[in-house]
Amino acid sequence: MISAVSAPDPDVYLMLRVRDGDEDCFGVLLDKHRNSLVHFLYRMVQDQPVSEELAQEVFLRIYRSRASYEPTARFTTWMFRIATHLALNWLRDQKNARSEERLDEQWEVADRKPSVEQRMVYQARLQEIRDAIASLPDKQRAAVLMHKYQEMEYSQIALVLESSESAVKSLLFRAYETLRARLAHMVTGGTR
Repeated sequence: MISAVSAPDPDVYLMLRVRDGDEDCFGVLLDKHRNSLVHFLYRMVQDQPVSEELAQEVFLRIYRSRASYEPTARFTTWMFRIATHLALNWLRDQKNARSEERLDEQWEVADRKPSVEQRMVYQARLQEIRDAIASLPDKQRAAVLMHKYQEMEYSQIALVLESSESAVKSLLFRAYETLRARLAHMVTGGTR
């Protein structure tokens, strides 16, 4: 078991208040983390309605377990652990039915639109990066999304994935090596 949180986490304080019956604090946690959680889940499952349903399920599970809550890690680590498990289960269950074409506007990054041709090249490259990330095995994709997009530390990712930090580093190394190999032509200017 992890020892108590080393630095004060205001979210842990809020969750302890929820445990003690303060319903308003749960609303504060929901408002504070809903968008980042939906965004993370969307990047995992690549389906907006599903990501919103999964986020609701995460908060429902948090609320249902309020009475037994113990602050053994950061609140967000606990929340992302629940979210990752739900997303991985959904992906496993949907693997055969899922289409690789389910990437939409939330993955979009603002382009500079200097010209139509440059915008098309940019969009094609961006889609290729998205496809490369989406093609990673589920746990590797989860680790990359938490590391790069949620800016979580190895220790937090390890808690979420319920593995050691060295296993997370190895997982990320393999994921980044796969991405590096698949996208090398973008750096060297070659073609696929």
